[in-house]
Amino acid sequence: MSCARTKDLTATGIGFRCSLGSCSKFLDDHERIHEDEALLAGKKFTAAIEPPYRWRDWAVADGFTGDALTAFINQDEAVRPDGKRGPGLFAYLKALQGTGSHDRRDTIAAVFRGTVNRMINGYLLRDVLDRINEIHFNSSEELHVLSRTYETLLKEMRDAAGDAGEFYTPRPLVQMMVKLADPQLGQTVLDPACGTAGFLVEAWSHLEAQAKTVKDREVLQQRSIFGCEAKPLPYLLANMNLLLHGLDSPNIDPLNALRFPLKEIGDLDRYDVILTNPPFGGEEERGILGNFPEDMQTAETALLFLQLIMRKLKRKGRGAPHGGRAAVVVPDGTLFNVGVASRIKEQLVKGFNLHTVVRLPFGVFEPYTPIRSNVLFFDASGPTEVTWFYEVAIPDGRKKYSKTKPLRAEDLEECVAWWNKREENEWAWRVSIGDIVEAGYNIDFPNPSRPEASLPEDPDELMGLINENQKVISESLASLQNILRGI
Repeated sequence: MSCARTKDLTATGIGFRCSLGSCSKFLDDHERIHEDEALLAGKKFTAAIEPPYRWRDWAVADGFTGDALTAFINQDEAVRPDGKRGPGLFAYLKALQGTGSHDRRDTIAAVFRGTVNRMINGYLLRDVLDRINEIHFNSSEELHVLSRTYETLLKEMRDAAGDAGEFYTPRPLVQMMVKLADPQLGQTVLDPACGTAGFLVEAWSHLEAQAKTVKDREVLQQRSIFGCEAKPLPYLLANMNLLLHGLDSPNIDPLNALRFPLKEIGDLDRYDVILTNPPFGGEEERGILGNFPEDMQTAETALLFLQLIMRKLKRKGRGAPHGGRAAVVVPDGTLFNVGVASRIKEQLVKGFNLHTVVRLPFGVFEPYTPIRSNVLFFDASGPTEVTWFYEVAIPDGRKKYSKTKPLRAEDLEECVAWWNKREENEWAWRVSIGDIVEAGYNIDFPNPSRPEASLPEDPDELMGLINENQKVISESLASLQNILRGI
């Protein structure tokens, strides 16, 4: 099948349904490869999916069609391709169970438990299957094209995002954060709010370039990439995204990363590198807030995740000579909020080295929010002494980024070049820990080389700033009330 046809297939209105079929075909093609390898090596091969539930058994051109096809896929019990009655396809796949860690059967079951086939026309579905059959996932060229096209499909779904403070992170920003955090093979990488796995896919690619031996590949496959995503659809898409990029058994936790009391998180639960863009502005139920210290509880999910990340980083000298490191996207409010936010930031700069804050321009996360965002880079090497700030300049002639004119990789090149050769300039400045403490742990330090920014002219941007200020006032009042109750 040509690369152009692969793109055409994913670009059709079939979209998400097609990606599920592609996942099934991808799994079967990889099973064939592993089966051939085992045969050549004289080893026993154990299939993840048994006949007659393999793609080659039921999705071939002369196989089921019409009502028989949809019945086999959807019903709990149906006539199978071998003519016998038994569990339907989805019922079988959802019931798969592995016998050990990193067993692909567990991943397959997790993916299909969140799946419902809504294509009720068995003849149209037959046409979809025939088109997917033309893709050869054992062709590295076609697999590469499909993985990239799948990412485009995820990007095109972005307008459905944004509820509960969620939105997708621009790929250039993801690439920059991974490059600057620089995970190394043998280290563990976590995204506790991974969405569709953009950070994890980029981290996988970064680590894959370092894998030179069979042992390296084993480390990469089994002990490198970890994520957590509580919402069913992003969880499904994250698994499929990682599978298409070559991770045989993605290790994605399908539950809320905030569900454990912080005090119960120990050394075995910590990671070398954490890369994430946690939800902004969402609210968690009271039971979740109870997992945090009483004076650190807040309705702002970004602040809850910041506490989790601090707890999840490996400590210096405990399996990590310099401690773990993190790159975290936070809204502007995290820098200047008071009350609970100040106490969390005090914990951050006293317990960790907040060495860099990258300040992003307006519009980077359009159309989800007009609020400005920042990237916090910190590690567990020791307390903060100096924090560098770098302000990403918006291209000349523009006031902000937008959905139609998004952030580009070249817009971040100067920041990347500055990273290892730091000096103060028009866009970079540093602040001592003394100044941070004196400011009450406010880390919203403006660029001293730039005039104070005026209020935005765009009504949406202005409303975003007003809403952010209202949240600051509400949190401050709530914090004051808690103090008064304790008197």
